[in-house]
Amino acid sequence: MSLRSQVFKSIDTIPQTYWDSVNCCTNIYYSPEFLKAFELANTDIEFNYIFIIKDHEAVAFANAQIVTIGVETITKNIKMSDKIRHWVNNMFCNNHIRVLFCGNVFLSGEYGTFLKDGEDKVDTFKAIAEGVKQLSKSTKKLNAIFVKDFKNESLPITNHLESYDYAAMQVEPNMIITLKPEWHSFEDYTTALKSKYRVKANRADAKSTALNAKLFSEDDIEIHKDALQELYQNTIDNADFNAQILNLDTYIHLKKTFKDQFIVKGYFLEEKLVGFLSAMQNDSHLDAHFIGIDYSQNKDFAIYPRILNDYIRLGIETQSTQINLGRTASEIKSTLGAEPEALTCYCKHKRYLPNQILKPFIKNVQIKSFKQHSVFK
Repeated sequence: MSLRSQVFKSIDTIPQTYWDSVNCCTNIYYSPEFLKAFELANTDIEFNYIFIIKDHEAVAFANAQIVTIGVETITKNIKMSDKIRHWVNNMFCNNHIRVLFCGNVFLSGEYGTFLKDGEDKVDTFKAIAEGVKQLSKSTKKLNAIFVKDFKNESLPITNHLESYDYAAMQVEPNMIITLKPEWHSFEDYTTALKSKYRVKANRADAKSTALNAKLFSEDDIEIHKDALQELYQNTIDNADFNAQILNLDTYIHLKKTFKDQFIVKGYFLEEKLVGFLSAMQNDSHLDAHFIGIDYSQNKDFAIYPRILNDYIRLGIETQSTQINLGRTASEIKSTLGAEPEALTCYCKHKRYLPNQILKPFIKNVQIKSFKQHSVFK
Protein backbone atom coordinates (compact mmCIF):
# COMPACT_ATOMS: atom_id res chain seq x y z
CA MET A 1 0.00 0.00 0.00
CA SER A 2 1.63 3.21 -1.10
CA LEU A 3 1.93 6.07 1.35
CA ARG A 4 2.28 9.63 0.14
CA SER A 5 2.81 12.92 1.93
CA GLN A 6 0.84 16.13 1.59
CA VAL A 7 2.11 19.45 2.95
CA PHE A 8 -0.07 22.32 4.10
CA LYS A 9 1.26 25.82 4.82
CA SER A 10 -1.59 26.92 7.05
CA ILE A 11 -3.88 25.23 9.57
CA ASP A 12 -6.92 26.75 7.85
CA THR A 13 -6.27 24.81 4.63
CA ILE A 14 -6.26 21.35 6.29
CA PRO A 15 -9.49 19.37 5.81
CA GLN A 16 -11.23 18.46 9.09
CA THR A 17 -11.47 14.86 7.86
CA TYR A 18 -7.65 14.58 8.13
CA TRP A 19 -7.69 15.49 11.82
CA ASP A 20 -10.61 13.10 12.41
CA SER A 21 -8.88 10.25 10.61
CA VAL A 22 -5.49 10.56 12.36
CA ASN A 23 -7.33 11.08 15.67
CA CYS A 24 -4.50 13.07 17.28
CA CYS A 25 -6.46 15.93 18.85
CA THR A 26 -7.02 14.28 22.24
CA ASN A 27 -3.49 15.56 22.84
CA ILE A 28 -3.74 19.37 22.92
CA TYR A 29 -0.31 19.81 21.29
CA TYR A 30 -1.50 18.17 18.06
CA SER A 31 -4.80 20.05 17.93
CA PRO A 32 -5.35 22.61 15.15
CA GLU A 33 -6.46 25.19 17.76
CA PHE A 34 -3.13 24.93 19.62
CA LEU A 35 -1.00 25.01 16.47
CA LYS A 36 -3.02 27.90 15.04
CA ALA A 37 -2.11 30.13 18.05
CA PHE A 38 1.59 29.81 17.16
CA GLU A 39 0.99 30.33 13.46
CA LEU A 40 -1.04 33.51 14.04
CA ALA A 41 1.46 35.17 16.38
CA ASN A 42 4.84 34.13 14.94
CA THR A 43 4.74 35.47 11.42
CA ASP A 44 8.52 35.29 10.87
CA ILE A 45 8.38 31.48 10.95
CA GLU A 46 7.33 29.31 7.99
CA PHE A 47 4.92 26.70 9.33
CA ASN A 48 4.37 23.40 7.54
CA TYR A 49 2.01 20.56 8.38
CA ILE A 50 2.74 17.19 6.81
CA PHE A 51 0.06 14.51 6.54
CA ILE A 52 0.72 10.95 5.38
CA ILE A 53 -2.07 9.67 3.15
CA LYS A 54 -3.00 6.03 2.55
CA ASP A 55 -6.07 5.14 0.47
CA HIS A 56 -7.25 8.79 0.59
CA GLU A 57 -7.14 8.67 4.42
CA ALA A 58 -4.70 10.51 6.68
CA VAL A 59 -2.69 8.06 8.80
CA ALA A 60 0.02 10.29 10.30
CA PHE A 61 0.81 13.91 11.05
CA ALA A 62 4.07 15.82 11.43
CA ASN A 63 4.55 19.42 12.47
CA ALA A 64 7.43 21.38 10.91
CA GLN A 65 8.77 24.92 11.02
CA ILE A 66 11.52 26.66 9.08
CA VAL A 67 13.45 29.06 11.29
CA THR A 68 16.60 31.15 11.05
CA ILE A 69 19.18 30.71 13.81
CA GLY A 70 22.57 32.30 14.52
CA VAL A 71 25.30 29.64 14.33
CA GLU A 72 26.87 30.85 17.60
CA THR A 73 23.56 30.14 19.38
CA ILE A 74 24.14 26.47 18.63
CA THR A 75 27.90 26.17 19.07
CA LYS A 76 28.35 28.23 22.23
CA ASN A 77 26.67 25.58 24.38
CA ILE A 78 28.15 22.42 22.97
CA LYS A 79 31.24 20.94 24.59
CA MET A 80 34.04 21.39 22.04
CA SER A 81 37.44 22.99 21.79
CA ASP A 82 37.67 26.65 20.72
CA LYS A 83 39.48 25.48 17.61
CA ILE A 84 36.61 23.18 16.54
CA ARG A 85 34.02 25.83 17.46
CA HIS A 86 35.84 28.34 15.27
CA TRP A 87 35.97 25.79 12.44
CA VAL A 88 32.24 24.98 12.68
CA ASN A 89 31.30 28.69 12.82
CA ASN A 90 33.45 29.30 9.72
CA MET A 91 31.89 26.33 7.94
CA PHE A 92 28.56 28.18 8.20
CA CYS A 93 30.31 31.51 7.42
CA ASN A 94 29.59 32.72 10.98
CA ASN A 95 26.15 33.78 9.94
CA HIS A 96 22.57 32.67 10.26
CA ILE A 97 21.45 29.29 9.08
CA ARG A 98 18.01 28.21 7.98
CA VAL A 99 16.87 25.07 9.75
CA LEU A 100 13.86 22.88 9.09
CA PHE A 101 12.60 21.59 12.44
CA CYS A 102 10.33 18.57 12.43
CA GLY A 103 8.75 18.79 15.86
CA ASN A 104 7.49 21.83 17.72
CA VAL A 105 10.34 24.31 18.15
CA PHE A 106 8.51 25.87 21.13
CA LEU A 107 7.86 22.65 23.07
CA SER A 108 10.25 20.31 24.79
CA GLY A 109 9.18 16.71 24.23
CA GLU A 110 7.73 14.29 21.73
CA TYR A 111 5.14 16.53 20.09
CA GLY A 112 6.20 16.62 16.47
CA THR A 113 4.99 13.40 14.87
CA PHE A 114 1.82 11.41 15.43
CA LEU A 115 1.13 7.96 13.99
CA LYS A 116 -2.42 6.65 13.86
CA ASP A 117 -3.15 3.59 16.00
CA GLY A 118 -3.09 0.32 14.11
CA GLU A 119 -0.76 1.49 11.32
CA ASP A 120 2.69 -0.03 10.77
CA LYS A 121 4.81 2.38 12.79
CA VAL A 122 8.09 1.90 10.91
CA ASP A 123 6.55 2.24 7.43
CA THR A 124 4.51 5.27 8.49
CA PHE A 125 7.48 6.95 10.17
CA LYS A 126 9.59 6.35 7.04
CA ALA A 127 6.83 8.03 5.03
CA ILE A 128 7.16 11.05 7.36
CA ALA A 129 10.94 11.02 6.75
CA GLU A 130 10.21 11.05 2.99
CA GLY A 131 7.76 13.91 3.47
CA VAL A 132 10.40 15.92 5.38
CA LYS A 133 12.91 15.14 2.61
CA GLN A 134 10.51 16.44 -0.08
CA LEU A 135 9.80 19.56 1.97
CA SER A 136 13.54 20.21 2.44
CA LYS A 137 14.14 19.83 -1.32
CA SER A 138 11.52 22.45 -2.09
CA THR A 139 12.82 24.89 0.57
CA LYS A 140 15.26 27.49 -0.73
CA LYS A 141 18.51 28.31 1.11
CA LEU A 142 18.01 25.55 3.68
CA ASN A 143 21.13 24.50 5.61
CA ALA A 144 20.06 21.82 8.07
CA ILE A 145 17.21 19.54 9.14
CA PHE A 146 16.48 18.72 12.75
CA VAL A 147 13.96 16.07 13.84
CA LYS A 148 13.39 16.59 17.51
CA ASP A 149 12.75 15.09 20.90
CA PHE A 150 12.06 11.36 20.98
CA LYS A 151 11.77 9.29 24.15
CA ASN A 152 13.81 6.10 24.50
CA GLU A 153 10.83 3.83 23.75
CA SER A 154 10.43 5.49 20.32
CA LEU A 155 14.03 4.92 19.23
CA PRO A 156 13.48 1.51 17.55
CA ILE A 157 11.17 3.40 15.16
CA THR A 158 12.97 6.75 14.90
CA ASN A 159 16.47 5.26 14.47
CA HIS A 160 15.39 4.48 10.90
CA LEU A 161 16.26 8.13 10.26
CA GLU A 162 19.91 7.03 10.26
CA SER A 163 19.25 5.34 6.90
CA TYR A 164 18.31 8.86 5.67
CA ASP A 165 21.78 10.05 6.69
CA TYR A 166 20.75 11.70 9.96
CA ALA A 167 22.98 11.53 13.02
CA ALA A 168 21.36 10.93 16.42
CA MET A 169 22.25 13.15 19.35
CA GLN A 170 21.12 13.26 22.95
CA VAL A 171 19.74 16.58 24.12
CA GLU A 172 19.00 17.85 27.61
CA PRO A 173 16.31 15.75 29.27
CA ASN A 174 12.86 16.86 30.32
CA MET A 175 12.64 16.97 34.12
CA ILE A 176 9.49 15.21 35.33
CA ILE A 177 7.92 15.22 38.80
CA THR A 178 5.54 12.33 39.47
CA LEU A 179 2.82 13.46 41.87
CA LYS A 180 1.51 11.01 44.45
CA PRO A 181 -2.31 10.77 44.70
CA GLU A 182 -2.16 11.30 48.49
CA TRP A 183 -0.68 14.79 48.05
CA HIS A 184 -3.67 17.11 48.38
CA SER A 185 -1.67 20.22 49.28
CA PHE A 186 1.81 21.69 48.98
CA GLU A 187 2.33 20.79 52.67
CA ASP A 188 1.63 17.11 51.86
CA TYR A 189 4.36 17.30 49.22
CA THR A 190 6.91 19.06 51.48
CA THR A 191 6.19 16.56 54.26
CA ALA A 192 7.30 13.80 51.88
CA LEU A 193 10.67 15.52 51.36
CA LYS A 194 13.84 14.81 53.31
CA SER A 195 14.42 17.67 55.76
CA LYS A 196 17.24 19.36 53.78
CA TYR A 197 14.99 19.69 50.71
CA ARG A 198 11.93 20.65 52.73
CA VAL A 199 13.91 23.51 54.31
CA LYS A 200 14.98 24.62 50.81
CA ALA A 201 11.38 24.63 49.49
CA ASN A 202 10.06 26.50 52.53
CA ARG A 203 12.89 29.05 52.33
CA ALA A 204 11.88 29.88 48.74
CA ASP A 205 8.34 30.60 49.94
CA ALA A 206 9.57 32.67 52.89
CA LYS A 207 11.95 34.76 50.79
CA SER A 208 9.27 35.45 48.19
CA THR A 209 6.48 36.65 50.54
CA ALA A 210 6.85 40.21 49.21
CA LEU A 211 5.76 38.98 45.77
CA ASN A 212 2.12 39.41 44.90
CA ALA A 213 1.10 36.52 42.61
CA LYS A 214 -1.86 36.78 40.26
CA LEU A 215 -3.41 34.41 37.75
CA PHE A 216 -3.70 36.26 34.44
CA SER A 217 -6.84 36.53 32.35
CA GLU A 218 -6.70 37.12 28.61
CA ASP A 219 -7.00 40.88 29.31
CA ASP A 220 -4.12 40.75 31.83
CA ILE A 221 -1.87 39.09 29.26
CA GLU A 222 -2.81 41.79 26.77
CA ILE A 223 -2.16 44.62 29.29
CA HIS A 224 1.20 43.28 30.48
CA LYS A 225 2.35 41.83 27.15
CA ASP A 226 5.41 44.08 26.70
CA ALA A 227 6.61 43.41 30.26
CA LEU A 228 6.01 39.66 29.80
CA GLN A 229 7.98 39.69 26.55
CA GLU A 230 10.87 41.52 28.21
CA LEU A 231 10.98 39.10 31.17
CA TYR A 232 10.84 36.14 28.80
CA GLN A 233 13.70 37.68 26.78
CA ASN A 234 15.77 37.80 30.01
CA THR A 235 15.44 34.05 30.46
CA ILE A 236 16.23 33.43 26.79
CA ASP A 237 19.42 35.50 27.14
CA ASN A 238 20.27 33.41 30.19
CA ALA A 239 19.43 30.05 28.60
CA ASP A 240 21.91 27.66 27.08
CA PHE A 241 20.09 27.27 23.81
CA ASN A 242 16.94 28.60 22.28
CA ALA A 243 16.17 28.06 18.66
CA GLN A 244 13.50 30.67 18.34
CA ILE A 245 11.94 33.50 20.32
CA LEU A 246 8.22 33.16 20.92
CA ASN A 247 6.01 36.17 20.30
CA LEU A 248 3.87 36.24 23.45
CA ASP A 249 0.82 37.27 21.42
CA THR A 250 0.67 33.47 21.18
CA TYR A 251 -0.40 33.44 24.85
CA ILE A 252 -3.36 35.72 24.14
CA HIS A 253 -4.59 33.25 21.50
CA LEU A 254 -3.95 30.23 23.77
CA LYS A 255 -5.79 31.82 26.70
CA LYS A 256 -8.73 32.73 24.47
CA THR A 257 -8.95 29.16 23.15
CA PHE A 258 -8.04 26.99 26.13
CA LYS A 259 -9.33 29.15 29.00
CA ASP A 260 -8.38 27.57 32.38
CA GLN A 261 -6.32 24.80 30.77
CA PHE A 262 -3.72 27.40 29.82
CA ILE A 263 -2.26 29.12 32.87
CA VAL A 264 -0.26 32.34 33.08
CA LYS A 265 0.69 33.61 36.53
CA GLY A 266 2.36 36.98 37.12
CA TYR A 267 4.52 37.98 40.08
CA PHE A 268 4.50 41.62 41.15
CA LEU A 269 6.86 43.48 43.45
CA GLU A 270 4.73 46.42 44.55
CA GLU A 271 3.25 47.42 41.15
CA LYS A 272 6.03 46.08 38.94
CA LEU A 273 5.84 42.73 37.14
CA VAL A 274 9.09 40.89 38.01
CA GLY A 275 8.30 37.35 36.89
CA PHE A 276 5.78 34.99 35.31
CA LEU A 277 5.15 31.32 34.71
CA SER A 278 3.05 29.66 32.02
CA ALA A 279 1.70 26.11 31.88
CA MET A 280 -0.68 23.90 29.94
CA GLN A 281 -2.96 21.28 31.44
CA ASN A 282 -2.77 18.45 28.89
CA ASP A 283 -5.06 15.64 30.02
CA SER A 284 -3.60 14.40 33.35
CA HIS A 285 -0.25 16.13 32.84
CA LEU A 286 0.74 19.68 33.72
CA ASP A 287 3.46 21.00 31.41
CA ALA A 288 5.57 24.00 32.32
CA HIS A 289 5.95 26.34 29.35
CA PHE A 290 8.06 29.49 29.27
CA ILE A 291 8.90 31.61 32.28
CA GLY A 292 10.24 35.14 32.67
CA ILE A 293 12.34 36.63 35.46
CA ASP A 294 13.74 40.01 36.46
CA TYR A 295 17.18 38.70 37.43
CA SER A 296 18.09 41.90 39.31
CA GLN A 297 15.39 40.98 41.87
CA ASN A 298 15.74 37.20 41.69
CA LYS A 299 18.32 36.74 44.44
CA ASP A 300 16.58 38.93 47.03
CA PHE A 301 13.06 37.64 46.37
CA ALA A 302 13.69 34.04 45.20
CA ILE A 303 11.52 34.53 42.10
CA TYR A 304 12.72 31.39 40.28
CA PRO A 305 12.53 29.04 43.30
CA ARG A 306 9.03 30.40 44.02
CA ILE A 307 7.97 29.74 40.40
CA LEU A 308 9.16 26.13 40.74
CA ASN A 309 7.21 25.73 44.01
CA ASP A 310 4.13 27.18 42.33
CA TYR A 311 4.37 24.68 39.48
CA ILE A 312 4.08 21.94 42.11
CA ARG A 313 1.11 23.75 43.70
CA LEU A 314 -0.59 24.00 40.29
CA GLY A 315 0.06 20.31 39.61
CA ILE A 316 -1.55 19.34 42.90
CA GLU A 317 -4.50 21.76 42.45
CA THR A 318 -5.22 20.42 38.96
CA GLN A 319 -4.92 16.82 40.26
CA SER A 320 -2.27 16.09 37.65
CA THR A 321 -0.35 12.81 37.75
CA GLN A 322 2.88 14.45 36.64
CA ILE A 323 4.51 17.82 36.03
CA ASN A 324 6.92 18.27 33.14
CA LEU A 325 9.26 21.08 34.21
CA GLY A 326 10.98 21.07 30.81
CA ARG A 327 14.70 21.21 30.15
CA THR A 328 17.45 23.43 31.57
CA ALA A 329 18.43 23.93 35.23
CA SER A 330 18.19 20.15 35.58
CA GLU A 331 19.96 19.93 38.94
CA ILE A 332 17.80 22.61 40.60
CA LYS A 333 14.69 20.81 39.32
CA SER A 334 16.01 17.51 40.67
CA THR A 335 16.14 19.08 44.18
CA LEU A 336 12.32 19.28 43.94
CA GLY A 337 12.04 15.60 43.05
CA ALA A 338 12.14 15.81 39.24
CA GLU A 339 13.64 12.86 37.35
CA PRO A 340 15.22 13.11 33.90
CA GLU A 341 13.41 11.74 30.84
CA ALA A 342 16.02 11.20 28.12
CA LEU A 343 15.39 12.75 24.70
CA THR A 344 17.07 12.12 21.35
CA CYS A 345 17.15 14.37 18.28
CA TYR A 346 18.32 13.70 14.74
CA CYS A 347 20.24 16.18 12.68
CA LYS A 348 21.68 16.48 9.18
CA HIS A 349 23.15 19.10 6.85
CA LYS A 350 21.13 19.45 3.69
CA ARG A 351 24.19 18.96 1.47
CA TYR A 352 25.90 15.57 1.30
CA LEU A 353 29.56 16.48 1.83
CA PRO A 354 29.17 18.91 4.75
CA ASN A 355 26.86 16.29 6.31
CA GLN A 356 29.58 13.60 6.19
CA ILE A 357 31.94 16.02 7.95
CA LEU A 358 29.34 16.98 10.58
CA LYS A 359 27.99 13.50 11.38
CA PRO A 360 30.83 12.19 13.57
CA PHE A 361 30.91 15.55 15.31
CA ILE A 362 27.14 15.45 16.07
CA LYS A 363 27.45 11.87 17.37
CA ASN A 364 30.09 13.02 19.86
CA VAL A 365 28.07 15.89 21.29
CA GLN A 366 27.88 15.48 25.06
CA ILE A 367 25.05 16.91 27.11
CA LYS A 368 25.99 18.61 30.35
CA SER A 369 26.00 16.20 33.25
CA PHE A 370 24.33 17.16 36.51
CA LYS A 371 23.93 15.74 40.00
CA GLN A 372 20.61 13.95 40.42
CA HIS A 373 19.29 14.47 43.96
CA SER A 374 17.25 11.88 45.82
CA VAL A 375 14.82 14.08 47.75
CA PHE A 376 11.99 11.95 49.08
CA LYS A 377 12.07 10.10 52.42
